[in-house]
Amino acid sequence: MAAAVYAQPGSGARFDWGLSGAAELGRVCAALVVVDVLSFTTAVEVAVGRGMRVHPFPWGEQAADYARRVGAVAAVGRRQMTPEHPWSLSPAALATAPVVADLVLPSPNGSAISAAASATGLPVVAACLRNARAVGRWLRRHGYGSKDAPVGVVASGERWPDGTLRPSVEDQLGAASVLDALSGVPGGLSVEAAMALAALASTPDVPAAVRGCVSGRELIEGGFAADVEVAVQVDASEVVPLLRQGVFSAA
Repeated sequence: MAAAVYAQPGSGARFDWGLSGAAELGRVCAALVVVDVLSFTTAVEVAVGRGMRVHPFPWGEQAADYARRVGAVAAVGRRQMTPEHPWSLSPAALATAPVVADLVLPSPNGSAISAAASATGLPVVAACLRNARAVGRWLRRHGYGSKDAPVGVVASGERWPDGTLRPSVEDQLGAASVLDALSGVPGGLSVEAAMALAALASTPDVPAAVRGCVSGRELIEGGFAADVEVAVQVDASEVVPLLRQGVFSAA
């Protein structure tokens, strides 16, 4: 009985963190939303918006082998980009890189969670600050958010050097933006979802918060301020990337 409460029963929209949270919500929800603002789900939104199909894949060298097997281009780390290979986890770079049909986009957080979630067979949506309201509208239009068809919103978070989860400001705000768009769903919000949403209500300037948080500062100080600027374009997109048979494409 105690374990059942971790799934936040009795609510239409639920919230949790990381790979373990996604696994718990994936066990009981009718749809999952993955949020990784800096930068996986923002990169997915940009790439899918340009007509690319995105294959999520856990971080590691095997991504290149997988890309070869499926006839895709494998994205590399931001610092491994070259003029000949401009595809990476950088949303700013993907906004101008040549369009390819299929892109394998590995990351240690959002991509790994999405790849694992695809095994559930549930609809999995990639959300970020750019498309949070569009994602919320899509979910409501398709009947998600009731007690019988609950939505699980998962903030990916970051990693400490020892591999443990580091909850992150940008992903809480991104998840809260989706939950805000789900306010008023028939099943209501779980306590966890409502508390996540409260963070958005107390943040008057979301772009400034993302720029100033640890993850934003890390990218800016590392020379990737353009990625942060793409990520903080709130409600700039109507693209809803939906994971079907292991691949994100436009819903």
